[in-house]
Amino acid sequence: MSSQVEETLLELLSQVRDGESISPNQVAKALDAVNWQRELPKVRAVALGLARQGRLEYVRKGKPVPPEGLKGIYRLRLVKQA
Repeated sequence: MSSQVEETLLELLSQVRDGESISPNQVAKALDAVNWQRELPKVRAVALGLARQGRLEYVRKGKPVPPEGLKGIYRLRLVKQA
């Protein structure tokens, strides 16, 4: 299941312009439009793994933030490739 979550997350990120972000809720709703809240823990786990790999970053108010201990509203975006 996590591979489906990862594929969906990366697909949604590929559809936004460089530097733009998506909400974890968007990913969860793409996976299951009716019971999307059940998908959020999976989305969070996959996003954390991708962040630790350096592939995406957590964003709050347009600025990158560390995912550890993060509470509240945040968004996800791809890390800019140099």
